[in-house]
Amino acid sequence: MDKTFSHREVEPRVYKAWEEAGVFRAGANAKPGAQPYCIVLPPPNVTGSLHIGHALNITLQDILIRWQRMKGRDVLWQPGIDHAGIATQMLVERRLMEEEGLSRRDLGRDAFLQRVWQWKEQSGDRIRVQMRCLGASCDWQRSRFTMDDGLSAAVRKTFVALYRDGLIYKDKRLVNWDPVLQTAISDLEVVQKPVQATLWHIRYPLEGGDEHITIATTRPETMFADTAVAVHPDDPRYRHLVGRTALLPLLHRRLPVIADAYVDPEQGSGALKVTPAHDFNDFDIGRRHNLDIVNVLDATACLNDIAPEAYRGMERYAAREKLVADLQARGLVATIEEREGSVPVGDRSGSTIEPWLTDQWYADAPKLAVEAIRVVEQGEVAFVPKLWDKTYFDWMHRIEPWCISRQLWWGHRIPAWYGPDGHIFVAENTAEAMAQAREHYGTQADIALHQDEDVLDTWFSSALWPFSTLGWPEQTDELQRYFPTSTLVTSFDIIFFWVARMIMFALYFRKQIPFRHVYIHALVRDAQGQKMSKSKGNVIDPLEAVEKYGADALRFTLASMESQGRDIKLSEGRIKGYRNFTTKLWNAARFCQMNDCRAPEDFDPTKATTPLNRWAISELATLSRKVDAALQDYRFNEAAEALYQFTWHQFCDWYLEFAKDEFKVETEDAAETRACAGWILSQLLHLLHPFTPSITEEIHQLMNGKNLLAASPYPLLPLNLRDEDSCKRMEWIFGILREIRSDRALMDIPDAEQIGLHVADETAQQRALLDKYKYTDTIGRLGKVSFWSGRGGAENRQEGVGDTRALYMIEAHQDGTLSWSCGDSVDKEKLKSRLQAGFDKKQKEIEKIEDELENQEFLTKAEP
Repeated sequence: MDKTFSHREVEPRVYKAWEEAGVFRAGANAKPGAQPYCIVLPPPNVTGSLHIGHALNITLQDILIRWQRMKGRDVLWQPGIDHAGIATQMLVERRLMEEEGLSRRDLGRDAFLQRVWQWKEQSGDRIRVQMRCLGASCDWQRSRFTMDDGLSAAVRKTFVALYRDGLIYKDKRLVNWDPVLQTAISDLEVVQKPVQATLWHIRYPLEGGDEHITIATTRPETMFADTAVAVHPDDPRYRHLVGRTALLPLLHRRLPVIADAYVDPEQGSGALKVTPAHDFNDFDIGRRHNLDIVNVLDATACLNDIAPEAYRGMERYAAREKLVADLQARGLVATIEEREGSVPVGDRSGSTIEPWLTDQWYADAPKLAVEAIRVVEQGEVAFVPKLWDKTYFDWMHRIEPWCISRQLWWGHRIPAWYGPDGHIFVAENTAEAMAQAREHYGTQADIALHQDEDVLDTWFSSALWPFSTLGWPEQTDELQRYFPTSTLVTSFDIIFFWVARMIMFALYFRKQIPFRHVYIHALVRDAQGQKMSKSKGNVIDPLEAVEKYGADALRFTLASMESQGRDIKLSEGRIKGYRNFTTKLWNAARFCQMNDCRAPEDFDPTKATTPLNRWAISELATLSRKVDAALQDYRFNEAAEALYQFTWHQFCDWYLEFAKDEFKVETEDAAETRACAGWILSQLLHLLHPFTPSITEEIHQLMNGKNLLAASPYPLLPLNLRDEDSCKRMEWIFGILREIRSDRALMDIPDAEQIGLHVADETAQQRALLDKYKYTDTIGRLGKVSFWSGRGGAENRQEGVGDTRALYMIEAHQDGTLSWSCGDSVDKEKLKSRLQAGFDKKQKEIEKIEDELENQEFLTKAEP
């Protein structure tokens, strides 16, 4: 083995070996009759680039996949890419304008879509290349794309079936409208941007007198679409006005004054202009009171012909400025108030989103949600951590009809055709639509049909992902074998937009749940807990981290910090620290190779005889069970921590350090330890492999070289390998060293200064450990001990050294009385001062706790 581990050379080489050997293919390592285990990769966007959140998501999935593959399950990790309608169309449009000065409309629909497909073929697989850099062991030969032929057919079939069952329909409702992209967008694509807002208090005259009612609004430009004024029914200021008529300024349209409990008397003036076509809450009020719905904006957010002539065609903010000036000139602006507020902004375009009244296609999500709620309530689908159940239910019990149409060109075109009179024909293809049209119009001749221009929301095709990727609607072997899938690993922000919809569609079309467990992973933040963003300059690029420290180091860092229900505070220093862990593992393996620590193929751990070996085997058996149990419960950090502690401390710091002295003389014990060290290292590599696949594979090949570690069995060692007596005896020795090291640090004793160890009333077994196995050498080397004395142990003292030296008691051991001695290097006054400071700090903590326990308010609120 080389002196250092070169991740830049090793990681791509071993990944190529895995792919060439077909290790990642479904069922490649399965035992006969193996149970299937399947994860579908949350499909990254075709425009995507690996960010740190992706890296966490991929790492956790790969740990589960490699672990189950090594356990002999029939494993499929189904990869794929999402077409990402808006994001992809924007990117290609931007490139087209920058490079050729053309818009998509200059090219036309068909020519533009050809350009998008060309871009997808050239650049669309970038994230898959990046995933390989992270070690992701997907079955790449099965990779799917949401717009490939099979998945597109599944989308059309789904739309047609839901339409015929009355669960897809067309309706005129408010949507989030992006006036730059000129399409409806989902709530997920809207972000609230904080702004300094202005609240105008505008006087609306009341019909039949000189009175007026003052409304407060941040959107005066939409007032031309007002159809009522609303007040709270219990507001004494306005109760007498309910039923009267207000007049819309400038247009003099008659507006009824209505009472509605939605109005908050504490907000603004307590009176609300009701604009059903331009506010979601107003839309609901309008439906409750059967109000007219008037749209004053066009698709570009300019005022249309509903507005007075002087405002027509004006951009919304320019119209606002002119309108406020005109109202002020007429004395209709009572007051102007500045306040903190927010505006909805499209995450792609950066444009302020308008609630806009349009004809769109909708799915009846409230009906589809009934069964989807039930399966989570009954535990058929389990969220981990369970606290995410509440988020799921909060959304699902308030679910609204799902707007599934988008005014884009890139995506699954809606399979609906319109006849000359506007009659709709929904079919899977043009021929079927034409057949329906002939029957409808009672003719054998072709009918002039035109297909709907809109495409489907990207989430519509993604909702089919767990079973469309397995071949549905065809009844394929893969569908029968791997569906329902086992686990979904994803982030909290798409529980409603993706997870819920997958559950709804799977239950409707397959009468099955899509997955059994939904693991919601953490959000990766910077070291101070701030959200990472380019503008803050606190982003950690996973690809740069892989280049600098290696994929294994990054993976182990993320797994170690992935604690259920807690965000990750990540720094580069953490990744560097875990790179040191991989270095420690490499050096330990190199030490084993240099000392010929290789286990024979028939090595039997039950035949080990020395306490050191029996202790190490015991701890390894416990480790294997602990890691397996942690992964069963998705406690990645606990599994990683157990592996770290065993590797760094038990294996490297104790076992190999003690073995060094055994290797100095060729004895039967030394031979046993060489074989045992080789076997333990091999088992440890297997346990570590799902977390750090590349370095473990490389060490495995260099030490054994017979088979790929990625295709080797997972070691689930029997707990009867534990020898509690040997563990107790060895922990006694380790405890002595821990205490010595701790005391040396506390007392500032230089490493160069030797101390004496005194043992009294030790047991015969303990004396045997100190004597027969030559652990005086090891204790001397690791604890800087120059001599030791025990019962009748004068022969071990150095001449002229001993009783005159100061004695310090080691109090942490039940058996025997242990103490150590040194010369005059301990500054007792300094030590006393340090100990007193520690005592004082603890005393203050005690006093604080006692105060809290006397505080009745604290006791009432605190957990028992």
